[in-house]
Amino acid sequence: MAEPQDAAALPQATVVPKRRGRVSVVWLVPILAAVVAIGIAVQRLLAEGPTIQIVFKEAEGIEAGKTFIKYKDVKIGQVTAVELTEDYGKVTVTAKIAKSAAGLIVDDAAFWVVEPRVSLSGVSGLSTLLSGNYIGFEAGKSKTTKRHFKGLEIPPVITGDQTGRQFVLHARSLGSLGVGAPVYYRSLRAGQVVAYGLAADGKSIDVRIFVHAPYDKYVTTATRFWNASGVDVSIGANGVDVRTASLVALIAGGLAFETPSFDTGTDLAAANAEFTLYNDQATAMQQPESVAARYVLYFDETLRGLSVGAPVTLLGLPGGTVTDVGLDIHPKTMKIRGRVEVVAYPERLVGQLRKGSFQQRAGEAVVLDTKERQLLIRRVIEHGGLRAQLRSGNLLTGQLYVAFDAFPNAPKVKIDWSRDPVELPVVKSTLPQLEDRLTSILAKIDALQFDEIGRDIRATLAAFDQLMKDTDAAVKKFDVEVTPEIKSALQAFKETSASATEAIKNTDTTLLSPEAPAMQELRATLQEFTRAARSLRILTDYLEQHPEALIRGKTEEER
Repeated sequence: MAEPQDAAALPQATVVPKRRGRVSVVWLVPILAAVVAIGIAVQRLLAEGPTIQIVFKEAEGIEAGKTFIKYKDVKIGQVTAVELTEDYGKVTVTAKIAKSAAGLIVDDAAFWVVEPRVSLSGVSGLSTLLSGNYIGFEAGKSKTTKRHFKGLEIPPVITGDQTGRQFVLHARSLGSLGVGAPVYYRSLRAGQVVAYGLAADGKSIDVRIFVHAPYDKYVTTATRFWNASGVDVSIGANGVDVRTASLVALIAGGLAFETPSFDTGTDLAAANAEFTLYNDQATAMQQPESVAARYVLYFDETLRGLSVGAPVTLLGLPGGTVTDVGLDIHPKTMKIRGRVEVVAYPERLVGQLRKGSFQQRAGEAVVLDTKERQLLIRRVIEHGGLRAQLRSGNLLTGQLYVAFDAFPNAPKVKIDWSRDPVELPVVKSTLPQLEDRLTSILAKIDALQFDEIGRDIRATLAAFDQLMKDTDAAVKKFDVEVTPEIKSALQAFKETSASATEAIKNTDTTLLSPEAPAMQELRATLQEFTRAARSLRILTDYLEQHPEALIRGKTEEER
């Protein structure tokens, strides 16, 4: 058997690397082109901004490739696609944002469609009439980026670059206010309404306003806001009062604010501070009373025309307000009577007293406690005859008010000061007395016998009519019987006078002898004239003795 060979003497295999072939120069061109294309693509991707999507309820006038997104009137993006949402209820707008504006696309950014809008508060978007609609943009303050947004249906009224502060007003009703309605300070436009909505409790309206600088520094913790919308017409016991802030407020509504002069607070109100929105300026600027005393009045007459809020006066000066009007039954007589509750402000009335009156020292304000006020009122009622009375404040509307006046002859009364509220004495109004007098006059007029008076008047008119007929017949008879005789006498007298005149003219000295024919004719003429004069005298004497002949003529016996 052969012996094995030594392992070292065996031949060893050697690994020879494969020889690489030479790269052809032809492949360099496409490789370089691919590298350049990739570089351009990367550079383009790096240069482009983000792509965002905005969901709108409607997208009127928005077109892909034509509509731009503008911020401060600068184009920061362009719409690339417009399509419906999956439920087909809204519109999704896809837009490419410029790289330079990528930092503005944050969580609280806002988008809306800018188009021509005409409202009572103003006109906006007129530039889109030529350039077409575009998407408006408002930058946010958040640091979180976002790519999907919900577009606003109504453009924001206040943009982020406007300085000022926002406040919240609580109102019972919205009235004629709307977004964009002006806010006035001393009749100057100082801000506007930016939003409104129903409060969380559902019992009031929250109105958010924005007051521009520098007017916002006049809004303090004591500032009062009121509704200046339209025309404020109030008809009450004080008459007719008409107020309006401006023509814009008359049409579109508006608010106004001011700090009362009696409030010395100067602390500025914080942003988003809440205030009460009053219905009118008079209510808003009313000075609060430090002391208010409640009293009750009972009237045995109608309360028609008296309403809650009617004034209460003391000798014509304002001294309180009517707070309740109702009915009550007298516990003893069981008679229904009117019940009126009033709130009086004794501190205001006492403050109007002359210096030195009621133990007041000069230079000191009158400050009375409850007992002193009751003592003062008791003295005025018992010794001064102070009584409450219903009076008419407006004859046109019939509005009534409560007047406290002095009635020295009023009967004495006893007041129970332990009751709450205290009952004060009253006197009957003069209006029922006037009505009673008018009723009495009307009753007397009704008692007159108008039928008999009418019959007497008709009989008198009939007699008068018969008299007129008799007078007419007498005048006609006079014209027929008496007038011809007077006419004939006057005609004869006229002819005689004419003959005499003619004879005198034709007479000469030779014809003046008594035997001359001319003289004979003259004598005959004079005799005729004498007879005519005698007839006229006889007629005159007859008419003087019988003047009734002018009406009834001669009787049969006289003829």
